[in-house]
Amino acid sequence: MHDTLRLENLGIPAVPVATHEFMTAARAQAAALGRPGFDAVYVPHPIQDQTKEQIEAKADAVIEELIARLTTSR
Repeated sequence: MHDTLRLENLGIPAVPVATHEFMTAARAQAAALGRPGFDAVYVPHPIQDQTKEQIEAKADAVIEELIARLTTSR
């Protein structure tokens, strides 16, 4: 989250992606860094034991949200 916020603070659109397992931690870190409303895009957990096809499906499920967040002014 820290690096993503650093990019955002430089005016470079960035969106963190995490699994739902890390939602609470990601939100706490964003708040601790002074951006409580800055949230990640979340995908189902886990990632590490997934097949290529399963990971692609997770990416496909959030790609529109990622594009929207990267191309919309905040």
